[in-house]
Amino acid sequence: MTNNMTVPRAPRFVERAVDLPAWLGKKSHFLFGPRQTGKSTWIRHALPEARVYDLLDSAVYLALSQRPSRLAEELSTKDKVVVIDEIQRLPDLLNEVHRLIETRGTRFLLTGSSARKLRRGGVNLLGGRARTRYLHPLTCRELGRHFDLGRAIEHGLLPSIYFSDDPKADLDAYTGTYLQQEIVAEGATRNAPAFSRFLRVAALCNATVVNFTNLANDAQVPRTTVYEYVEILQDTLLLHEIPAWQRSKTRKPLVSSKYYFFDVGIASTLQGRLVKPRTPEFGAAFETWLLHELIAFRDYVSGETVTHWRSSSGFEVDFILSDHTAIEVKAKEIVSDRDLRSLRALAEEKKLKRYVCVSLEPRPRRVNDVTVLPWQHFLDALWTGEFSA
Repeated sequence: MTNNMTVPRAPRFVERAVDLPAWLGKKSHFLFGPRQTGKSTWIRHALPEARVYDLLDSAVYLALSQRPSRLAEELSTKDKVVVIDEIQRLPDLLNEVHRLIETRGTRFLLTGSSARKLRRGGVNLLGGRARTRYLHPLTCRELGRHFDLGRAIEHGLLPSIYFSDDPKADLDAYTGTYLQQEIVAEGATRNAPAFSRFLRVAALCNATVVNFTNLANDAQVPRTTVYEYVEILQDTLLLHEIPAWQRSKTRKPLVSSKYYFFDVGIASTLQGRLVKPRTPEFGAAFETWLLHELIAFRDYVSGETVTHWRSSSGFEVDFILSDHTAIEVKAKEIVSDRDLRSLRALAEEKKLKRYVCVSLEPRPRRVNDVTVLPWQHFLDALWTGEFSA
Protein backbone atom coordinates (compact mmCIF):
# COMPACT_ATOMS: atom_id res chain seq x y z
CA MET A 1 0.00 0.00 0.00
CA THR A 2 1.30 3.42 -0.88
CA ASN A 3 0.76 6.39 1.40
CA ASN A 4 1.52 9.05 -1.21
CA MET A 5 -1.69 11.02 -1.52
CA THR A 6 -0.67 13.12 -4.52
CA VAL A 7 -3.36 13.23 -7.18
CA PRO A 8 -2.81 10.38 -9.68
CA ARG A 9 -2.45 11.55 -13.24
CA ALA A 10 -5.76 10.81 -14.94
CA PRO A 11 -5.43 8.58 -18.00
CA ARG A 12 -7.17 9.59 -21.20
CA PHE A 13 -9.62 6.79 -20.58
CA VAL A 14 -10.09 3.96 -18.08
CA GLU A 15 -11.04 0.76 -19.85
CA ARG A 16 -13.92 -0.81 -17.95
CA ALA A 17 -14.50 -4.52 -17.41
CA VAL A 18 -17.99 -4.20 -18.94
CA ASP A 19 -18.29 -5.42 -22.54
CA LEU A 20 -21.27 -3.42 -23.80
CA PRO A 21 -20.95 -4.40 -27.51
CA ALA A 22 -20.94 -8.09 -26.58
CA TRP A 23 -23.98 -7.70 -24.35
CA LEU A 24 -25.95 -5.78 -26.96
CA GLY A 25 -24.95 -8.17 -29.70
CA LYS A 26 -27.39 -10.63 -28.19
CA LYS A 27 -30.13 -8.66 -26.44
CA SER A 28 -31.31 -5.29 -25.15
CA HIS A 29 -30.16 -4.35 -21.64
CA PHE A 30 -30.97 -2.17 -18.69
CA LEU A 31 -27.72 -0.77 -17.24
CA PHE A 32 -28.10 0.64 -13.74
CA GLY A 33 -25.53 2.26 -11.49
CA PRO A 34 -25.24 5.14 -9.00
CA ARG A 35 -24.52 8.56 -10.46
CA GLN A 36 -20.92 9.30 -11.44
CA THR A 37 -19.94 5.66 -11.85
CA GLY A 38 -19.10 6.51 -15.47
CA LYS A 39 -22.05 5.13 -17.43
CA SER A 40 -22.22 7.96 -19.99
CA THR A 41 -18.46 8.09 -20.51
CA TRP A 42 -18.23 4.35 -21.03
CA ILE A 43 -21.17 4.35 -23.44
CA ARG A 44 -19.61 7.07 -25.58
CA HIS A 45 -16.37 5.08 -25.74
CA ALA A 46 -17.79 1.58 -26.21
CA LEU A 47 -20.72 2.49 -28.49
CA PRO A 48 -19.53 5.47 -30.56
CA GLU A 49 -22.01 4.80 -33.39
CA ALA A 50 -25.08 4.40 -31.19
CA ARG A 51 -27.85 7.01 -31.21
CA VAL A 52 -28.19 8.44 -27.69
CA TYR A 53 -31.26 10.04 -26.09
CA ASP A 54 -30.36 11.79 -22.83
CA LEU A 55 -33.51 12.32 -20.78
CA LEU A 56 -31.67 14.82 -18.57
CA ASP A 57 -31.74 17.09 -21.62
CA SER A 58 -34.95 19.06 -21.12
CA ALA A 59 -35.62 19.39 -24.86
CA VAL A 60 -35.26 15.65 -25.45
CA TYR A 61 -37.35 14.85 -22.39
CA LEU A 62 -40.13 17.25 -23.40
CA ALA A 63 -40.33 15.98 -26.98
CA LEU A 64 -40.52 12.31 -26.03
CA SER A 65 -42.79 12.80 -23.03
CA GLN A 66 -45.34 14.64 -25.15
CA ARG A 67 -45.28 12.04 -27.92
CA PRO A 68 -43.36 8.79 -27.27
CA SER A 69 -44.08 7.61 -30.84
CA ARG A 70 -41.60 10.25 -32.00
CA LEU A 71 -38.86 7.79 -31.06
CA ALA A 72 -39.91 5.42 -33.88
CA GLU A 73 -40.15 8.32 -36.33
CA GLU A 74 -36.61 9.46 -35.65
CA LEU A 75 -34.97 6.04 -35.81
CA SER A 76 -33.97 4.53 -39.13
CA THR A 77 -32.92 1.05 -40.21
CA LYS A 78 -29.31 2.12 -39.64
CA ASP A 79 -29.97 2.55 -35.90
CA LYS A 80 -29.21 -0.97 -34.71
CA VAL A 81 -28.32 0.09 -31.16
CA VAL A 82 -30.08 2.93 -29.33
CA VAL A 83 -29.17 4.32 -25.89
CA ILE A 84 -31.77 5.97 -23.67
CA ASP A 85 -30.07 7.56 -20.68
CA GLU A 86 -31.93 8.04 -17.36
CA ILE A 87 -34.88 5.92 -18.49
CA GLN A 88 -36.48 6.14 -15.02
CA ARG A 89 -37.40 9.76 -15.82
CA LEU A 90 -39.83 8.63 -18.52
CA PRO A 91 -41.09 5.10 -17.79
CA ASP A 92 -43.93 5.38 -20.33
CA LEU A 93 -41.34 5.38 -23.10
CA LEU A 94 -40.76 1.68 -22.42
CA ASN A 95 -43.97 0.79 -24.29
CA GLU A 96 -42.48 2.31 -27.45
CA VAL A 97 -39.15 0.58 -26.77
CA HIS A 98 -40.99 -2.73 -26.42
CA ARG A 99 -42.72 -2.22 -29.76
CA LEU A 100 -39.48 -1.36 -31.57
CA ILE A 101 -37.71 -4.42 -30.17
CA GLU A 102 -40.54 -6.60 -31.46
CA THR A 103 -41.19 -4.98 -34.84
CA ARG A 104 -37.72 -3.77 -35.90
CA GLY A 105 -35.32 -5.85 -33.85
CA THR A 106 -33.71 -2.69 -32.45
CA ARG A 107 -31.46 -3.31 -29.48
CA PHE A 108 -31.68 -0.80 -26.65
CA LEU A 109 -29.36 0.11 -23.80
CA LEU A 110 -31.55 1.70 -21.11
CA THR A 111 -29.52 3.34 -18.37
CA GLY A 112 -30.40 4.85 -15.03
CA SER A 113 -29.32 5.48 -11.46
CA SER A 114 -32.40 3.84 -9.98
CA ALA A 115 -34.87 1.14 -10.88
CA ARG A 116 -37.20 2.26 -8.10
CA LYS A 117 -39.64 4.26 -10.22
CA LEU A 118 -39.71 1.58 -12.88
CA ARG A 119 -40.48 -1.25 -10.49
CA ARG A 120 -42.96 0.68 -8.36
CA GLY A 121 -44.80 2.36 -11.19
CA GLY A 122 -46.22 -0.84 -12.63
CA VAL A 123 -44.64 0.07 -15.96
CA ASN A 124 -43.69 -2.19 -18.84
CA LEU A 125 -40.30 -3.72 -18.01
CA LEU A 126 -40.14 -5.39 -21.44
CA GLY A 127 -41.21 -8.81 -20.26
CA GLY A 128 -37.78 -10.42 -20.30
CA ARG A 129 -36.78 -8.82 -23.59
CA ALA A 130 -33.99 -6.92 -21.81
CA ARG A 131 -31.47 -8.17 -19.30
CA THR A 132 -30.39 -6.13 -16.28
CA ARG A 133 -26.76 -5.27 -15.58
CA TYR A 134 -24.96 -2.95 -13.17
CA LEU A 135 -22.00 -0.58 -13.36
CA HIS A 136 -19.95 0.05 -10.22
CA PRO A 137 -17.17 2.46 -9.23
CA LEU A 138 -13.71 1.73 -10.62
CA THR A 139 -11.92 -1.48 -9.68
CA CYS A 140 -8.25 -2.08 -8.99
CA ARG A 141 -7.96 -4.12 -12.18
CA GLU A 142 -9.53 -1.38 -14.29
CA LEU A 143 -7.22 1.29 -12.87
CA GLY A 144 -4.10 -0.84 -13.22
CA ARG A 145 -0.97 1.23 -12.51
CA HIS A 146 -3.17 4.20 -11.55
CA PHE A 147 -4.54 2.34 -8.53
CA ASP A 148 -3.44 3.55 -5.10
CA LEU A 149 -4.93 1.71 -2.12
CA GLY A 150 -4.53 4.63 0.27
CA ARG A 151 -6.34 6.99 -2.07
CA ALA A 152 -9.05 4.41 -2.83
CA ILE A 153 -9.75 3.86 0.87
CA GLU A 154 -9.70 7.56 1.75
CA HIS A 155 -11.67 8.96 -1.19
CA GLY A 156 -13.41 6.01 -2.84
CA LEU A 157 -13.48 4.96 -6.47
CA LEU A 158 -16.06 7.09 -8.23
CA PRO A 159 -14.07 8.15 -11.34
CA SER A 160 -14.56 11.91 -11.07
CA ILE A 161 -13.66 11.87 -7.37
CA TYR A 162 -10.71 9.43 -7.52
CA PHE A 163 -8.93 11.68 -10.05
CA SER A 164 -10.11 14.97 -8.50
CA ASP A 165 -7.68 17.62 -7.26
CA ASP A 166 -10.13 18.29 -4.41
CA PRO A 167 -11.80 14.96 -3.62
CA LYS A 168 -13.09 16.07 -0.21
CA ALA A 169 -15.08 18.93 -1.74
CA ASP A 170 -16.43 16.63 -4.43
CA LEU A 171 -17.42 13.98 -1.88
CA ASP A 172 -19.18 16.61 0.22
CA ALA A 173 -21.04 17.80 -2.87
CA TYR A 174 -22.02 14.26 -3.85
CA THR A 175 -23.33 13.31 -0.43
CA GLY A 176 -25.07 16.65 0.04
CA THR A 177 -26.59 17.18 -3.38
CA TYR A 178 -27.27 13.66 -4.58
CA LEU A 179 -27.75 11.45 -1.57
CA GLN A 180 -30.02 13.90 0.19
CA GLN A 181 -31.63 16.49 -2.08
CA GLU A 182 -32.00 14.39 -5.20
CA ILE A 183 -33.39 11.32 -3.47
CA VAL A 184 -35.89 13.54 -1.70
CA ALA A 185 -36.75 15.33 -4.94
CA GLU A 186 -37.30 11.99 -6.64
CA GLY A 187 -40.24 11.50 -4.32
CA ALA A 188 -38.70 8.61 -2.42
CA THR A 189 -39.19 10.52 0.82
CA ARG A 190 -40.54 13.96 1.69
CA ASN A 191 -38.89 14.39 5.07
CA ALA A 192 -35.41 15.66 4.17
CA PRO A 193 -34.16 16.30 7.74
CA ALA A 194 -35.16 12.82 8.92
CA PHE A 195 -33.59 11.20 5.89
CA SER A 196 -30.37 13.18 6.42
CA ARG A 197 -30.18 12.02 10.04
CA PHE A 198 -30.80 8.47 8.96
CA LEU A 199 -28.02 8.63 6.33
CA ARG A 200 -25.38 9.56 8.87
CA VAL A 201 -26.48 6.93 11.39
CA ALA A 202 -26.74 4.27 8.65
CA ALA A 203 -23.22 5.12 7.49
CA LEU A 204 -21.93 4.56 11.02
CA CYS A 205 -23.46 1.06 10.79
CA ASN A 206 -21.59 0.32 7.55
CA ALA A 207 -20.08 -3.19 7.35
CA THR A 208 -22.14 -4.47 10.28
CA VAL A 209 -25.21 -6.54 11.06
CA VAL A 210 -27.72 -3.75 11.61
CA ASN A 211 -29.97 -3.57 14.66
CA PHE A 212 -32.96 -1.78 13.15
CA THR A 213 -34.42 -0.81 16.52
CA ASN A 214 -31.20 0.92 17.58
CA LEU A 215 -30.88 2.52 14.15
CA ALA A 216 -34.41 3.91 14.43
CA ASN A 217 -33.73 5.29 17.91
CA ASP A 218 -30.46 6.94 16.87
CA ALA A 219 -32.00 8.43 13.72
CA GLN A 220 -35.10 9.55 15.68
CA VAL A 221 -37.51 7.96 13.21
CA PRO A 222 -39.97 5.06 13.54
CA ARG A 223 -38.64 1.56 12.90
CA THR A 224 -41.00 1.18 9.93
CA THR A 225 -39.47 4.32 8.42
CA VAL A 226 -35.99 2.84 8.80
CA TYR A 227 -37.03 -0.19 6.74
CA GLU A 228 -38.40 2.18 4.09
CA TYR A 229 -35.19 4.24 4.04
CA VAL A 230 -32.98 1.15 3.76
CA GLU A 231 -35.10 0.02 0.85
CA ILE A 232 -34.63 3.43 -0.78
CA LEU A 233 -30.85 3.12 -0.51
CA GLN A 234 -30.96 -0.37 -2.00
CA ASP A 235 -33.29 0.67 -4.82
CA THR A 236 -31.02 3.59 -5.70
CA LEU A 237 -28.03 1.17 -5.65
CA LEU A 238 -26.28 2.99 -2.81
CA LEU A 239 -26.41 0.11 -0.34
CA HIS A 240 -25.49 -3.57 -0.70
CA GLU A 241 -27.28 -6.14 1.45
CA ILE A 242 -25.11 -9.21 2.09
CA PRO A 243 -27.32 -12.06 3.30
CA ALA A 244 -26.25 -14.75 5.73
CA TRP A 245 -24.77 -18.05 4.53
CA GLN A 246 -26.72 -20.76 6.31
CA ARG A 247 -25.27 -24.09 5.17
CA SER A 248 -23.12 -24.65 8.26
CA LYS A 249 -24.41 -27.49 10.44
CA THR A 250 -22.02 -27.91 13.38
CA ARG A 251 -22.32 -24.29 14.47
CA LYS A 252 -25.75 -22.68 14.26
CA PRO A 253 -25.64 -19.76 11.80
CA LEU A 254 -27.33 -16.44 12.44
CA VAL A 255 -29.65 -15.22 9.67
CA SER A 256 -29.26 -11.43 9.78
CA SER A 257 -27.82 -9.58 6.78
CA LYS A 258 -24.88 -7.17 6.76
CA TYR A 259 -25.06 -3.83 4.95
CA TYR A 260 -22.37 -1.92 3.07
CA PHE A 261 -22.41 1.37 1.21
CA PHE A 262 -21.49 1.02 -2.46
CA ASP A 263 -18.38 3.18 -2.17
CA VAL A 264 -15.97 3.48 0.74
CA GLY A 265 -15.41 7.22 0.17
CA ILE A 266 -19.12 7.93 0.32
CA ALA A 267 -19.47 5.91 3.52
CA SER A 268 -16.59 7.73 5.22
CA THR A 269 -17.88 11.15 4.17
CA LEU A 270 -21.34 10.41 5.56
CA GLN A 271 -19.68 9.25 8.79
CA GLY A 272 -17.78 12.53 9.00
CA ARG A 273 -14.46 10.67 9.06
CA LEU A 274 -11.23 10.83 7.10
CA VAL A 275 -9.97 7.26 7.02
CA LYS A 276 -6.20 6.85 7.24
CA PRO A 277 -4.04 3.70 7.48
CA ARG A 278 -3.52 2.31 10.99
CA THR A 279 -6.62 4.02 12.35
CA PRO A 280 -9.52 2.12 13.97
CA GLU A 281 -11.74 2.99 10.99
CA PHE A 282 -9.35 1.58 8.41
CA GLY A 283 -10.34 -2.07 8.94
CA ALA A 284 -14.03 -1.55 8.09
CA ALA A 285 -13.09 0.69 5.17
CA PHE A 286 -10.67 -1.94 3.80
CA GLU A 287 -13.43 -4.55 4.14
CA THR A 288 -15.94 -2.28 2.35
CA TRP A 289 -13.50 -1.74 -0.51
CA LEU A 290 -12.83 -5.46 -0.89
CA LEU A 291 -16.57 -6.15 -1.01
CA HIS A 292 -16.82 -3.63 -3.84
CA GLU A 293 -14.29 -5.72 -5.78
CA LEU A 294 -16.28 -8.91 -5.09
CA ILE A 295 -19.56 -7.26 -6.14
CA ALA A 296 -18.00 -5.95 -9.36
CA PHE A 297 -16.58 -9.39 -10.14
CA ARG A 298 -19.98 -10.95 -9.48
CA ASP A 299 -21.86 -8.52 -11.72
CA TYR A 300 -19.31 -8.31 -14.53
CA VAL A 301 -18.04 -11.90 -14.70
CA SER A 302 -19.25 -14.71 -12.49
CA GLY A 303 -22.84 -14.12 -11.35
CA GLU A 304 -21.99 -15.90 -8.10
CA THR A 305 -23.56 -15.07 -4.76
CA VAL A 306 -21.75 -13.14 -2.03
CA THR A 307 -22.85 -13.89 1.54
CA HIS A 308 -21.39 -13.75 5.05
CA TRP A 309 -21.24 -16.29 7.88
CA ARG A 310 -21.78 -15.65 11.55
CA SER A 311 -22.41 -18.33 14.14
CA SER A 312 -24.41 -18.02 17.32
CA SER A 313 -21.21 -18.86 19.23
CA GLY A 314 -19.41 -15.78 17.89
CA PHE A 315 -17.42 -16.99 14.90
CA GLU A 316 -17.65 -14.74 11.85
CA VAL A 317 -16.29 -14.87 8.30
CA ASP A 318 -16.67 -11.71 6.25
CA PHE A 319 -17.63 -13.18 2.87
CA ILE A 320 -18.55 -16.49 1.28
CA LEU A 321 -18.17 -16.54 -2.50
CA SER A 322 -20.90 -18.83 -3.83
CA ASP A 323 -20.54 -22.13 -1.95
CA HIS A 324 -16.82 -22.60 -2.57
CA THR A 325 -14.60 -19.86 -1.03
CA ALA A 326 -14.57 -18.33 2.46
CA ILE A 327 -12.90 -14.92 2.66
CA GLU A 328 -11.81 -13.16 5.85
CA VAL A 329 -10.49 -9.59 5.48
CA LYS A 330 -7.77 -8.32 7.83
CA ALA A 331 -6.23 -4.87 7.35
CA LYS A 332 -3.04 -6.03 9.04
CA GLU A 333 0.57 -6.36 7.96
CA ILE A 334 0.97 -9.31 10.34
CA VAL A 335 -2.00 -11.72 10.60
CA SER A 336 -2.02 -13.68 13.87
CA ASP A 337 -3.36 -17.16 14.57
CA ARG A 338 -6.25 -15.55 16.46
CA ASP A 339 -7.23 -13.66 13.30
CA LEU A 340 -7.73 -17.03 11.57
CA ARG A 341 -9.87 -18.72 14.23
CA SER A 342 -13.20 -18.17 12.45
CA LEU A 343 -11.86 -19.47 9.13
CA ARG A 344 -10.45 -22.53 10.90
CA ALA A 345 -13.77 -23.12 12.67
CA LEU A 346 -15.61 -23.00 9.35
CA ALA A 347 -13.00 -25.24 7.71
CA GLU A 348 -13.77 -27.94 10.28
CA GLU A 349 -17.19 -28.38 8.62
CA LYS A 350 -15.54 -29.19 5.27
CA LYS A 351 -18.30 -27.46 3.31
CA LEU A 352 -16.13 -25.22 1.17
CA LYS A 353 -13.23 -25.60 -1.22
CA ARG A 354 -11.01 -22.71 -0.05
CA TYR A 355 -10.40 -20.63 3.07
CA VAL A 356 -8.61 -17.35 2.38
CA CYS A 357 -7.49 -14.44 4.54
CA VAL A 358 -6.97 -11.25 2.50
CA SER A 359 -4.48 -8.97 4.23
CA LEU A 360 -1.78 -6.31 4.02
CA GLU A 361 0.96 -8.93 4.42
CA PRO A 362 3.67 -8.68 1.76
CA ARG A 363 3.85 -12.37 0.75
CA PRO A 364 1.42 -15.29 0.57
CA ARG A 365 1.64 -18.15 3.05
CA ARG A 366 -0.28 -21.24 4.12
CA VAL A 367 -1.48 -21.99 7.66
CA ASN A 368 -3.02 -25.48 7.66
CA ASP A 369 -6.31 -25.11 5.70
CA VAL A 370 -6.07 -21.32 5.43
CA THR A 371 -4.22 -19.34 2.76
CA VAL A 372 -3.07 -15.86 3.82
CA LEU A 373 -2.82 -13.63 0.76
CA PRO A 374 -1.71 -10.05 0.11
CA TRP A 375 -4.69 -8.19 -1.34
CA GLN A 376 -2.92 -7.78 -4.70
CA HIS A 377 -2.46 -11.55 -5.02
CA PHE A 378 -6.07 -12.16 -4.05
CA LEU A 379 -7.45 -9.77 -6.68
CA ASP A 380 -5.19 -11.17 -9.39
CA ALA A 381 -6.43 -14.67 -8.57
CA LEU A 382 -10.06 -13.54 -8.38
CA TRP A 383 -10.16 -11.77 -11.76
CA THR A 384 -8.19 -14.51 -13.56
CA GLY A 385 -10.66 -17.16 -12.41
CA GLU A 386 -8.55 -19.03 -9.87
CA PHE A 387 -11.36 -18.87 -7.31
CA SER A 388 -13.95 -20.51 -9.51
CA ALA A 389 -16.09 -23.38 -8.29
